[in-house]
Amino acid sequence: MGHRRRITRRGFVGGTTALLAYAGLSPISARASSANWRRPDQLVSSPLWQEADDYDSLVKLNYNENPYGPSDAVLKAMTKAFKYSMRYGYPDGGVRSVIAEHHGVGDRNVLLGAGSSEILEVVGLSLLGRGKKIVGVDTTFEAVYVHASGINAEAITVPLGDNYRQDIPALIEATNKHHDEVGFVYLCNPNNPTGTTVSAAEVRQLLDGIPNDVPVLIDEAYHHFVEDPDYATSIPYVLEGRPVIIARTFSKLFGMAAMRLGFAITTPEMIARMTPYLTGSINALAKWGAVAALEDVQAQQRVRDVTVSLRKKAVRELAEMGYESIPSETNFFMLHTGRPARRVGAAFRQRGIAVGRLFPPLPNHLRVSIGTEDEMAAFMTAFKEIFAA
Repeated sequence: MGHRRRITRRGFVGGTTALLAYAGLSPISARASSANWRRPDQLVSSPLWQEADDYDSLVKLNYNENPYGPSDAVLKAMTKAFKYSMRYGYPDGGVRSVIAEHHGVGDRNVLLGAGSSEILEVVGLSLLGRGKKIVGVDTTFEAVYVHASGINAEAITVPLGDNYRQDIPALIEATNKHHDEVGFVYLCNPNNPTGTTVSAAEVRQLLDGIPNDVPVLIDEAYHHFVEDPDYATSIPYVLEGRPVIIARTFSKLFGMAAMRLGFAITTPEMIARMTPYLTGSINALAKWGAVAALEDVQAQQRVRDVTVSLRKKAVRELAEMGYESIPSETNFFMLHTGRPARRVGAAFRQRGIAVGRLFPPLPNHLRVSIGTEDEMAAFMTAFKEIFAA
């Protein structure tokens, strides 16, 4: 018998939101104040910053990284860029133009950031002033909420709907009810940590169902791994002139997580609002590497194919043992373990394997990133040992 458990109308665990949710109130009435959001030190189950030898020997299935690293072409480009190490106004390979052309937009639609995390923070800094709030779901990539709490902003959240998917009608209702307070709507698509997608039709439903002046931040960090035919990137809405911000990253498919390069595709007007908050900390190696990464289509396809294949294999084998996972379209999956994920994660760590941190609204789910074939085999061996009883 499987160990799946369905979420219906669950809000935050802890604080006012949990009380409201358990009391059966409408999800849009549940707000998280800045004091209630979980701090980063509460989110990470066990840090990886340690001695290099220990770090290198650890099987790292916790941060949704590309375990293969940059392709040879990317490494070659970054190595050549070392000659600009001492310069400020160096040639950058035309990285902004290359990104724009690759995505069918103009240079004026692209904003670079130090990883997509900086893009998410800059959106918050530029749109959450004067008491404005985020509208989004719980559970999602909550770093955007944590950052908002750091600038004394709040979140209006709705629980996940059926099958752990983002509830679009509830997001529309919440946005319209609190229109004057909304700084932006956040949609992670595919969603982290559930791995589920919002269909192209549902994105259209959301954008058409809320006031035209409400910006929507759509985080497409895992876009490249999606196979669902009903899914589509939301970049075309930028070309329509809508206040839509698409966040992308070179940290996943392209294997450049430590290089810190992400970007936003949005309107020139939105870029003008966001630019003053950028740090300008992107380095020469990252820019030249990004150009090469976008051009290396074969490497992209190899990583995509092996990642999806290994994910499906792991999910299938776990299901055969009676442990179900939330259907994922990403380079990770959420496994229902039937027991507290914090304890399970600690047991894996004792065996030299790091798995995803705790996501409080899903206390018995374990997020597992897809590693190499050998790493996934090590995970399965450890899983059988831990769950032997």
